[in-house]
Amino acid sequence: MNRSRTFSRRQWFRWHGYLSLPLWLLFAFVCLTGTIAVISHELTWLTNPAARAVNPAGLPARPLAELASIVQAELPDAVISHIMVFEPYLVTVMSISRHAEPDALVYINPYTGVIQSVHSGLTFIGFMRSLHGWLLFPWQHSYSIGYYLVSVLSLVCLGALVTGLVVYRRFWHSVTQPRLRCHHGTRTLLGDWHRLTGVWSLWFLLVIGSTGLWYLTQAIMWHSGYELFPSSQPVATQALPVTAGEPPPMIPLALAIERAQQRFPELQVSWVSMPEHSRDSYHISGSGAQWWYDHYSWKASIDPWSGNMTSHQSPAQLSALQTLSH
Repeated sequence: MNRSRTFSRRQWFRWHGYLSLPLWLLFAFVCLTGTIAVISHELTWLTNPAARAVNPAGLPARPLAELASIVQAELPDAVISHIMVFEPYLVTVMSISRHAEPDALVYINPYTGVIQSVHSGLTFIGFMRSLHGWLLFPWQHSYSIGYYLVSVLSLVCLGALVTGLVVYRRFWHSVTQPRLRCHHGTRTLLGDWHRLTGVWSLWFLLVIGSTGLWYLTQAIMWHSGYELFPSSQPVATQALPVTAGEPPPMIPLALAIERAQQRFPELQVSWVSMPEHSRDSYHISGSGAQWWYDHYSWKASIDPWSGNMTSHQSPAQLSALQTLSH
């Protein structure tokens, strides 16, 4: 009877392994797509000549306002909504909308000012990051089931890390005295290989697990309606220009960027959001002198009528959660 009971437990353990396989297949898929997403800019440069910012003459990058003027001149019916600045070897991208045509992305060489492509649809970078981030599941209001599926795998990472350390006592021996016995049978070899790779991948599990846990926390905050970064306030109605005829033109983009850089002299612009309506502002984001913050940690909102700065953000102003996010 004891043997039968042992065999039954062994069978249950085997089925447990079989049933766990789909979970680890999903984990492997997320790791694979994440790896591709990390190098998606480099792969885009490699496979899409229109995305390359070729600069054989060694020209300096042109101001964003000048590039926007070129796009506006060559595509007069286009309305620019966003400007995105990537690595120096990639084009500057402008998101545009046109009457009776789908929204598109304009690829413009930041050094020569040549429009190299007008692309409609999902880009390779956008596809890979969406596939990795939420498995292309649709977003419903403020959440996506796919986003939860991906981020909850952080618990799998951290669980594997903790249980592995508990089961494998004196795990540091695989670091100080690595052992891989090749002449003691397949089972011994696989056991040594599993322990060796497990210990040497602890840093990977810790980084992926902890950052994934943050994304899970962020998903819960989004779903619950908690705003980590409060939305910028619209321009006050009484501050809008009052005219008898056509409203005056908004301040040019060059002046808006200049005002932002007056507040943050170290600002390197990575993102510009153009005003969508009369009470909206120029929203300018970028990086600065502190390299451990991302390319959107410095922000400034500029009133498009008066040129006054309505809000601004730098790493010194961030809360603990906001700092963790950036």
